[in-house]
Amino acid sequence: MHRTGPLLLALALTALLPAAARAGNPDAAAFEERDEDTRQQEAYEAGTDALDDGKWEKAVSAFHKAAGLPGDRTDGALYWKAYALNKLGRRDEALGTLADLSKRFPNSRWGKDARSLEAEVRQAGGSPGNPATESDEDFKLMAINSLMSSDPEQAVPMLEKVLAGSSSPKLKERALFVLAQSGSPRARQVVTGIARGQSNPYLQEKAIKYLGLFGGEQSRQALSEIYAATTDASMKERILHSFMTSGDKARLFEAARSEKDPKLRATAVHELGVSGGRNELWQLYQSETSSDVKMRIIHALFLSGDGEHLGQLARTEKQPELRIEAIHRCGLLGKERTGSALIALYKGEKDTAVKGAAIHALFLQNNGAGLVELARSETNRELKTEIVHKLSLMNSKEGSDYLMEILSK
Repeated sequence: MHRTGPLLLALALTALLPAAARAGNPDAAAFEERDEDTRQQEAYEAGTDALDDGKWEKAVSAFHKAAGLPGDRTDGALYWKAYALNKLGRRDEALGTLADLSKRFPNSRWGKDARSLEAEVRQAGGSPGNPATESDEDFKLMAINSLMSSDPEQAVPMLEKVLAGSSSPKLKERALFVLAQSGSPRARQVVTGIARGQSNPYLQEKAIKYLGLFGGEQSRQALSEIYAATTDASMKERILHSFMTSGDKARLFEAARSEKDPKLRATAVHELGVSGGRNELWQLYQSETSSDVKMRIIHALFLSGDGEHLGQLARTEKQPELRIEAIHRCGLLGKERTGSALIALYKGEKDTAVKGAAIHALFLQNNGAGLVELARSETNRELKTEIVHKLSLMNSKEGSDYLMEILSK
């Protein structure tokens, strides 16, 4: 008994290694790429969280780190670092950081905010931030919340003033949030203008997000125009995400079909999957010629829960790698959705590699009953051995009963 455990563990590791190896190298490379792309983003977000909590020292440290990493947020990190330094009363350091921002990024969209902050720093004369001012911002947040139910014609100009001033990012974001939910034409105009780039990148990102969350067709049309006009890939990614949150499958489909940038196209396909665009993804698959894009569509079909089309690909796809991937995704969808389809596929298949993929997919589902059904009728010794091996690794009553049958013979 003591020898059986380690043996089964070794067999389990051996059995699982091919699937891990097949996905391992691409996943590792993708992780490394993601790590390189997101280290600055993570440091930047840690800084903004610290700003929201009034933890100025922590904010300075996070934005200093973000400013030293490669990425497109360096100028924004320098601005917020100076902002936090000013809150601490470290006037000379704040001015030095703003001078660095101006020198390194003379055309930065943070320039207007930086000039306003510089004037505020010089006027403050290096005095530490006044706690009463922080409390005043808390009161302003409460006032902004109450404006949601007040007269938009009165509220909008006040909120515009908050956005144009030197308030904290938390206060500005809340003002923008309120404007985005307003039915006022002027409020929509303000939010759309910020989304088009009439403010700093931080607020632009928030405006794009809110247009997706709260906007109607006019907002989605504005996002589409911004997408077509900008060359900033990261901004386009955010717009694609907003299309997803707004349920705009038509525009996601168009981007997935016609976008020239492979990464953006992959993002559009992914967002279609998240938004449940099954028919759009299936239409894309039919006209697609790239195996790599087809692989991404299969993953998106999985995200959308489309067992029907994945099952069809598992049966009919001619390219072995794509077919195996479709079978694998069927397994991940669960036995209630695709168990019977996988069993039928196995019984009608002659290719042993495909049969092996179906066995592994049923194993992923913990589909003991299905594997027992296949084991009873399988005459190929290698395949039957693989099925029994999978059953030995599972916590399945049907599988345990079948293994007891084998032992009792």
